[in-house]
Amino acid sequence: MPRAIWSGAISFGLVNVPVKLYSATSPKSVRFHQLSRDTGSRIRQKRVDASTGDEVPFEDIVKGYELTPDRYVIIEPEELDALDPKATKTIDIEEFVDLTEIDPIYYDHSYYLAPATGGAKAYRLLLEAMQEAGKVAIGKIVIRSKQQLCALRPTGEVMALSTMLFGDEVLPPDRLDELDALEEAEATKRELTMAQQLIDSLSAEFDPEKFKDEYRERVLDLIERKAAGEEIAVQPEAEETEPAPDLMAALEASLAEVRSGSSDDVAPESGKSSGKATKRSSASKSSGSKGSKTSGAKASSRAKAKS
Repeated sequence: MPRAIWSGAISFGLVNVPVKLYSATSPKSVRFHQLSRDTGSRIRQKRVDASTGDEVPFEDIVKGYELTPDRYVIIEPEELDALDPKATKTIDIEEFVDLTEIDPIYYDHSYYLAPATGGAKAYRLLLEAMQEAGKVAIGKIVIRSKQQLCALRPTGEVMALSTMLFGDEVLPPDRLDELDALEEAEATKRELTMAQQLIDSLSAEFDPEKFKDEYRERVLDLIERKAAGEEIAVQPEAEETEPAPDLMAALEASLAEVRSGSSDDVAPESGKSSGKATKRSSASKSSGSKGSKTSGAKASSRAKAKS
């Protein structure tokens, strides 16, 4: 049973909907420890005074904000505590907007909201009303003493909450000098038609299950092989792909590969690797029955490696 990380109520108008907040994602990565090459023991980091080299006890460490190089203003913990947003137990909805109006760049972390005791009817009412209206609720929530902008939206039979970045936290793209080159980079009508045909040929319904973290899988495989005593030969780095000198020829070749279904067998040139996506879909489905056996074997070997 997952554990709620926050409980309170959705507040809009005079209506309160008791809810509990649960994590909706579980990012995965392979974590390494720092070891001494000579002894194989863990490396421990110490907090030291840069001016004396002496280790500083945790209770003697204070927070400092750098004004200029080597000039700081010290802030005491109680001074920060006095500025913390009030730890309210409500998600205060301020307005409803269309989902298409929100650029995904503003989304941060995702959660699920479940109805708390006595809140099922009000929860379903809000869920169905938002589904009918096709709207997303924008509001604020305080999580772990930090006030967050958030978006509530129905997804299937559950309400999802995504914390969001504030407007001044998203950098404007017009600060990129390279974008100036776009003013003179005009595509021909024929090139645009070919590009649209290529997009149509690679279009599919989004299925997140067919996309895998291949790098993480290769790292885990490397760890298991080394733990089993296998000698690993490091392959030379692949050469960087050069931009296609003839854009039209590259588009035509890409479209021909997708239509012939040979994208997985031929090394792509000039950004044609996206053609592999459609082939991977059927491959991932056919390997689904083998997945549990494979993952079980990997888990077993990892357990042996740890022991």
